Amino acid sequence: MKLSMPRYDQAAVLVVGDVMLDRYWHGGTSRISPEAPVPVVKVEQIEDRPGGAANVALNIAALGGQVRLVGVTGRDEAAGSLQRSLQSAGVACHFQQVEEQPTIVKLRVLSRHQQLLRMDFEEPFATDAQALAAQVEALLDGVAVLILSDYGKGALPNHQALISLARARGITVLADPKGTDFSIYRGASLITPNLHEFETIVGRCADEAELVRKGAALMNELALGALLITRGEHGMTLLRPEQAPLHLPARAREVFDVTGAGDTVISTLAASLAAGESLPNAVGLANLAAGIVVGKLGTAAISAPELRRAVQREQGSERGVVGVEQLLVALEDARAHGEKIVFTNGCFDILHAGHVAYLEQARAQGDRLVLAVNDDASVSRLKGPGRPINSVDRRMAVLAGLGAVDWVVSFSEDTPETLLRRVRPDVLVKGGDYGIEGVVGADIVRAYGGEVRVLGLVENSSTTAIVEKIRGEA
Repeated sequence: MKLSMPRYDQAAVLVVGDVMLDRYWHGGTSRISPEAPVPVVKVEQIEDRPGGAANVALNIAALGGQVRLVGVTGRDEAAGSLQRSLQSAGVACHFQQVEEQPTIVKLRVLSRHQQLLRMDFEEPFATDAQALAAQVEALLDGVAVLILSDYGKGALPNHQALISLARARGITVLADPKGTDFSIYRGASLITPNLHEFETIVGRCADEAELVRKGAALMNELALGALLITRGEHGMTLLRPEQAPLHLPARAREVFDVTGAGDTVISTLAASLAAGESLPNAVGLANLAAGIVVGKLGTAAISAPELRRAVQREQGSERGVVGVEQLLVALEDARAHGEKIVFTNGCFDILHAGHVAYLEQARAQGDRLVLAVNDDASVSRLKGPGRPINSVDRRMAVLAGLGAVDWVVSFSEDTPETLLRRVRPDVLVKGGDYGIEGVVGADIVRAYGGEVRVLGLVENSSTTAIVEKIRGEA
């Protein structure tokens, strides 16, 4: 599966469900209470994070998507904290506020990154189903995906009405299900139960074959477009009618906290589908995102740069030999991390000490070095018959092994001007004894505010001289 980073800024998603506030009290513990055999926590920091459906919406916004959120809260301090946090992240909030009930709050007490206690402040909301449907219908314009983020707290009294409204407009409906009655999600495009939730409905599955068989029966019974079962350390399984199952392994390097992992899965999946990705690719991206979030403490959102870097690792484009499109994705991530991009180019037919010293100088001009290499045909045009000595794939493989070089990419023209216009480096460097105005592409780089620098060359180091010496001795 070849993954790429979608244009999340073109993704429009509506999230409807149970919003809540995840509150964290952090502090040190140094003694046991004299009143009971429990640790005494000296609270030093209070942290509020959006939870439930609010965390789903926050994850979509963190990826760069356009997101609207519908939910129910009280009219209290917790609702104000929730709304401020979401709006500052770019989430458009549309809350029904109930005077006589508190906003759902889950309070966790932590010490040294370990959770000692959780306290839930909640009463299920008696949501006005008719008002909710009218509110959702008014917000569906321009939306590509509707998420039903169901935590069983009363914000979704009319699943079928919402599914019908969306499907009538051709909008994809994703549901994160809860409870023991999945019939309320009938007709959804896809539901995302975890393995425990799935087996609560269909019974225990002894192996993958039974899981696939029972999953297919459930899809048929509920007229689902697809079923994604998240299976913890065993990854994910995507089932679609009349198609082979897709099993994806878990991507987590280290599992620290699984809180909110399901929110990350459905939010990444929805944003990816809304951005035009195929379902298998969207699931692959969601799997990568889940692997990131379980390495974080508590409810957390995955940023676009974090996911982009995971995609690069998956595709092997974190450094080394890359294609132009891979390079552009890698550069987008580097720039998101504030890194300065340096660009140089050449034939590099026979690598010698002068090349190595020059590339080390070039790398010192910034944080990342892009090395563009002439392909075989362009080397032949520039250097004459019998060149190159080494083919472009061999030249690139050797250059990629140098510590100074981040990415190596080839180009077919005699000059790298076309590539420069796409890469737009911060610094263009060239080795030689000529002035800046003689550097090919200098006008392109300087026009958008980039820098052009000429570096010195190591004396008595030349590929042409090496070739002539070998031929003379032969």
